[in-house]
Amino acid sequence: MEALDRIFIRIGEAFSAFLAQYLPGPAVTVIGMFLSAIIISTFAALTFMLLTWLERKFVGRMQDRIGPNRVGPFGLLQPIADAIKMFTKELITPAGAHKVVYNLAPILVVAPALMIFAVIPFGRDMVAADLDVGVLYLIALSSATEVAILMAGWASRNKFSLLGAMRAVAQMLSYEVPLVLILLTLVLMAGSMRLADIVAVQGVPFALLQPVAFVIFVVAAAAELNRTPFDIPEAESELVAGYHTEYGGMKFGLFMMAEFIAAFGMAALVTTVFLGGWRPWIVPLPSWLWFLIKTYLVLFVFIWFRGTFPRLRIDQLQAFCWKFLVPVTLVNVIVTGVVVTFFPLVRNGELVVRGVGGWITVTAVYLAVNVLFALVVAWLYRRPTLQAMQQIQVGQPAGRGLSREVQTA
Repeated sequence: MEALDRIFIRIGEAFSAFLAQYLPGPAVTVIGMFLSAIIISTFAALTFMLLTWLERKFVGRMQDRIGPNRVGPFGLLQPIADAIKMFTKELITPAGAHKVVYNLAPILVVAPALMIFAVIPFGRDMVAADLDVGVLYLIALSSATEVAILMAGWASRNKFSLLGAMRAVAQMLSYEVPLVLILLTLVLMAGSMRLADIVAVQGVPFALLQPVAFVIFVVAAAAELNRTPFDIPEAESELVAGYHTEYGGMKFGLFMMAEFIAAFGMAALVTTVFLGGWRPWIVPLPSWLWFLIKTYLVLFVFIWFRGTFPRLRIDQLQAFCWKFLVPVTLVNVIVTGVVVTFFPLVRNGELVVRGVGGWITVTAVYLAVNVLFALVVAWLYRRPTLQAMQQIQVGQPAGRGLSREVQTA
């Protein structure tokens, strides 16, 4: 099992040793960085193709449909057919568009999604760039995506595109706040912003120690990714297609690719900071395989959201963030700081929780605090919740109302 766990590391070490026989050390380092970028890009492209098939299949089953089944066995070659279609479609640039910004936006949307993979530990010692400020690096990349989306909407010179871009930026900026606050609580617990350190501390997954933060993080992540029920920037019933209305062919394909790669990256982040990353659960499997299993479980939850929930209104979405998620996460930071002071996991960079008994005690304390915190939040928000549920009423079908009007006339 150890050999299978470190197979990719040993392949890399053997290739570096081979190059070192003929090239100086700096050249080997540069080539290694270049090859790492190629591997990450290839992995992202293959992930994009697989996710398009998986999402169609899963949502199809949830909606009592078959999903892709015409191209290849079980429709597995459908992503390749889609890629051929994207590459062969004519690229049209609107006459009034700002051509430089219009053509640059799809590239800038994909770049941050790819750069996320640089700091994600895919397995034991399997990380391209183990940054000391990995959490801060991820926060910065998410902000870069918003700039690219606004560029796409503005440069298209289309009102629907601009409205979609403004919605997207407002939504992403809003839901970044609870995401960052939750990451702050995890940094307090782990005592480090290195993702590898956060994984190493999780003798018990943080999802068990911080269940409230875990649920809020998953919900805010879905909103940050513009996925259902938070896909308001692309509401086809209102904005045609949102900020990428004027994009077609492979330019639209890049936006689609960025969305799916970002979804995988966010699922990988959830796995890293809440589910123990590559650390195994009971069954001894290679660390990189455990990481992929957990990541695809989180992706299934995102797909499940799409097949289950209806789309929210923009006012409901913003109110949910600023009136509920932000206050709750702010208080959660304070509560976590107090708990970490008396029951720390790490002190001076060293893990202080020892043995099964120590982890049981810490887990019981953190769980008790979270349950109490959830009960207090439910009590404080009971009236706003009831008022919101009363406002959401199922209206009568249009045809029934029209028939009554005709009968009255």
